[in-house]
Amino acid sequence: MGAPVLRALATLLALLLAACASAPPPVAAPKPLVFPGPPDEPRFVFERSIRGSADVLPAEAASELRRLVTGEQASGELLSKPYAVAVHQGRIFVSDTVARFVRVFDVPAGRQYRIGDEEGAGQLIKPIGLDVDAAGRLYVADIGSKAVFVYGPDRTFLRRIGGEQWFARLSSVTVDPAGERLYAVDIGGVSSERHQVRVFDAVSGAHLMDIGKRGSGPGEFNLPRDLAIGRDGRLYVVDGGNFRVVVFDREGRYLHSFGSVGKQYGQFARPKEVAVDREGNVYVVDTAFGNFQIFNAEGELLLFVGDRSERDGPAKYMLPSGIAVDEDGRVYVVDQWYRRIDVFRPAALAANAGHLGRRAPAR
Repeated sequence: MGAPVLRALATLLALLLAACASAPPPVAAPKPLVFPGPPDEPRFVFERSIRGSADVLPAEAASELRRLVTGEQASGELLSKPYAVAVHQGRIFVSDTVARFVRVFDVPAGRQYRIGDEEGAGQLIKPIGLDVDAAGRLYVADIGSKAVFVYGPDRTFLRRIGGEQWFARLSSVTVDPAGERLYAVDIGGVSSERHQVRVFDAVSGAHLMDIGKRGSGPGEFNLPRDLAIGRDGRLYVVDGGNFRVVVFDREGRYLHSFGSVGKQYGQFARPKEVAVDREGNVYVVDTAFGNFQIFNAEGELLLFVGDRSERDGPAKYMLPSGIAVDEDGRVYVVDQWYRRIDVFRPAALAANAGHLGRRAPAR
């Protein structure tokens, strides 16, 4: 082998060694944000934040490549002032008090649409509370109309329940899974005695009964905010002004309550909305604490998730308002200030599992 060849090989070897020496070390994948944190066994994983349609709808392949190369932010329709959330088989319903309609992100189908923005009998004024039954019918508590609006799975307006004569300040709506019985919470106010839950036939709109009255005693309310249905038809009512959750049976008979005012875990400062999962655990979002707390059916604290923060970020909240748990156990939390929805996945559930895991492919 001649000297020129040896010199060429030596130069090539030196270049290869230099390239290896200057190559940056591999970057470790970021650790998932889990709750509770180590060393405890995680129960929930922060999965994603949703701020608008671009965070949900499938991206075009060319646009996705361009964003990876240039760092360009995804565009799309953003949430204006979200308040409450409800979920049914991968469809995420979000009430928006500024936009004055309900935005729907249909994740499995890869599309979005609006409900209540068209002129006519089904037009919303100021939607806040939401719920959806097992058939996919949507129920919207409209504080502006003081009525509950009902829409079919195909977005068709079906009926309106309640009205000015029934509510002082309608705050939320809950329907049983069969779509038969509707619970509407009247938050009342300083000058109103209507601090109660009004129960209607969800189909005919007939008034069936009322639960609670203004006060601080067992089964009474001071500024009730929201209601969720748990196992055995139990009713969990957020009693905001009394800083507790009040529990009734299906017929409105008082059972017990849990919570008190304070800064300790298991207490409340400004409880807002409540949700229940399939195991009967109760989730309460607290605006002042900037978190949600999870209790068992009897009111024993299991876990809290999130922190109050003036910096936007996963599980950081300034004005959390709405909460929902879907069929797969994913938890959805709305923050009005940061205009986003955070999604938390049960640690035992794979990222591609459940209704939300069935996302439409990129175009």
